[in-house]
Amino acid sequence: MKDDPAMKIQDYWVFGEYGGVNPSIEDASTFTFLSAEKMQELFEHEVEGCFLYSRHLNPTVHYLAQSMALLEGTEYAQITASGMAAISCAILQICSSGDEIISSRTIYGGTYALLKNYLPKFDINTTFVNILDLDAVKSKITPKTKIIYTESISNPLLEVANIPELSKIAKENNLTLIVDNTFSPMILQPHKLGADIVVHSLTKFINGASDCVGGAICATHDFVTSLKDVHNGSAMLLGPTMDSIRAAGILKNLRTLHIRMKQHSHNAMFIATKLKELGFRVFYPGLEIHPQHELMKRLMNRDYGFGGMVTFDCKTPEKANELMLKMQENKVGYFAVSLGFYKTLFSAPGLSTSSEIPPEEQQQIGLSPGLVRMSIGLDNDIEITWERMLKSIKEVGLA
Repeated sequence: MKDDPAMKIQDYWVFGEYGGVNPSIEDASTFTFLSAEKMQELFEHEVEGCFLYSRHLNPTVHYLAQSMALLEGTEYAQITASGMAAISCAILQICSSGDEIISSRTIYGGTYALLKNYLPKFDINTTFVNILDLDAVKSKITPKTKIIYTESISNPLLEVANIPELSKIAKENNLTLIVDNTFSPMILQPHKLGADIVVHSLTKFINGASDCVGGAICATHDFVTSLKDVHNGSAMLLGPTMDSIRAAGILKNLRTLHIRMKQHSHNAMFIATKLKELGFRVFYPGLEIHPQHELMKRLMNRDYGFGGMVTFDCKTPEKANELMLKMQENKVGYFAVSLGFYKTLFSAPGLSTSSEIPPEEQQQIGLSPGLVRMSIGLDNDIEITWERMLKSIKEVGLA
């Protein structure tokens, strides 16, 4: 990101308490006070620079929160113990019993299950729509609607949401637009495009090491402060707290995100192009055949490419599974869920990360049972990777 001359250097230069190039890890669950008045004040509202209890705020986790806010261009951020915790806390801070949500129908299976199966227990109901059809979004708004929810690039079909237009709809109707930007950090900045709240699974590209789970909510200072409120803050009361040692590790990995995203994108474009040339049905926003290719070019930060995720169709789940096992055998990558790792990861979303979506609904949204979702790794020579992948494709009879 470009430097903002209005920002003070201490806003984004973090030194350790003894001047170390890495900030010190505050390995404490609770913090001391020098006056009873100050403790009482902290229980009543947040006091800048004061710490009470690590479920409320920890200095090391605070450093990571500041960095995530800078990444997304928001005023502040809340770090959580998982991406699902970030999504859940953001929604529950806004919605009460009787409220409604409009959500994209092509979203991560865990989010779908939260909205479809879990929140109705609290009389919070969701209408799922084709988020690309703006008229359909408008038609589902009722006086009870509070949130429009979407992913910037959807999981697993890689649809690109028109965030500026969704933002207009949200503002015209006094709604909150929440955007999950897990698939496209650096590439898209939803807040700058009009989103009110940006959520992340830090587990994925942000951390990049597949060694921990975490989440983030990037929003206004007032909203994030409300999440921490000791009386009614969802993050405070539900307690999805990140450990300070984990936060320090993610903060270190965040420093290389810009380099990693360029390489992920470079390699993904190469693989997507080769798969298309072989005749596969390929989903990748960098390809001109992608329905939102031009929209993506208008919205993206072009320095970082079109992302590291590629999805393609093997027609049947049997062929998809056979290919993935063969690719693992031939050292293309690992047959595993998740994404953003330095090695390529692949899974069949209809049978794994999107399995919470019923088969009939998968069919409606175009999620073929033979889809393979690949998180393309940081391979230095992607041509060698493709040779191994092509060998696997031929060995299972798909080429």
